[in-house]
Amino acid sequence: MKSNVGGLDRILRIVVGLVLIGLTLTGSVGAWGWLGVVPLATGAIGWCPPYALFGWNTCSTKAKS
Repeated sequence: MKSNVGGLDRILRIVVGLVLIGLTLTGSVGAWGWLGVVPLATGAIGWCPPYALFGWNTCSTKAKS
């Protein structure tokens, strides 16, 4: 499984996931807030299935010498 989620993308996914889960735990949003687990997981592991399906990649490429 090759990483396809870059640095800023990973940070944003983790933050959004934590915010959604936090809002759910405080009762601000309903059970749908548990969907925050998805961006949290994809940000933590650095791989996103839809990105792989569509061939997208937000990781920076290293120049080969």
